[in-house]
Amino acid sequence: MDTVRVHAPATVSNVVCGFDCLGFALSEPFDEINVRKIDEPVIRIAHKDDFGLPTEPEQNVAGVALRAMLDAMQADFGFEVEITKNIKPGSGIGSSSASSCGAVVAANHLLGGRFSDLELAEFAMEGEKLASGSRHADNVAPCIFGGFTIVRSADPLDIVSIEFPHLFATVIHPQIEIKTADARAILPKQIPLADAVRQWSNLASLVASLYKGDLDLLARSMDDFIVEPVRKSLIPKFDEVKEASLASGAIGGGISGSGPSMFMLSGSLATANSVAESIRSVYTQTDIDFNIYISPIGRSGVAIAS
Repeated sequence: MDTVRVHAPATVSNVVCGFDCLGFALSEPFDEINVRKIDEPVIRIAHKDDFGLPTEPEQNVAGVALRAMLDAMQADFGFEVEITKNIKPGSGIGSSSASSCGAVVAANHLLGGRFSDLELAEFAMEGEKLASGSRHADNVAPCIFGGFTIVRSADPLDIVSIEFPHLFATVIHPQIEIKTADARAILPKQIPLADAVRQWSNLASLVASLYKGDLDLLARSMDDFIVEPVRKSLIPKFDEVKEASLASGAIGGGISGSGPSMFMLSGSLATANSVAESIRSVYTQTDIDFNIYISPIGRSGVAIAS
């Protein structure tokens, strides 16, 4: 085999109180990525979409991730990559990580599984560094491992997969752009100890609620005292969306990544659909275009396409 095609899923990071350490994979939307092994020691990238992303490998997250992989084994060959993005760049649902993770997982398949998932995440983090300026893994981890993941440490990289009950996510993506650098710039530089303790407590109980399948505890735990209060000002109708979603039966939710996407978790598909209608009713009152996705939490990450 010299060519492989993968589906690389969208992801939600932070998950309210888990800033930079907690994330989960969606089943859809996903990017479609074809990788072909070639004899020349080069990386060639083509995009089959209209987003105008760079194709120079050193300027493309997939190219940077693949270069890290090739350098790690001092390879005398290369790859051709064809990417069809269904996850819009700047959406806050892991667009860059889908490209970088999809590329390295596909390439690794062509190499007979030479690298572990943890090593692949390390390579993909180079793509995240290009996209946002830092080697964070809160989107990379669920994109590769699937499900809910905790990034216990980014250096050295340590990823923990979490057991979780059957859950559905309703995601709204307003068609506005929020740059990660801008969203980070407004974060508080110092945090009162009392707020930090409340945040740690919520994160601990959120993880416990997933293991126990306790949706009431999950609802009580999805409260952010540090990031959401400042970042929500960047997202139109944030409070209205959250209020309407909870009134429709959502367990809880918040900002996906640095935004502008918002997510809400539900215990059933029927509730997730009801939440989507409530969100739609809020955003149709604006002049902002938007997409809404309804998806079960994906139990697998990047998958080989049939």
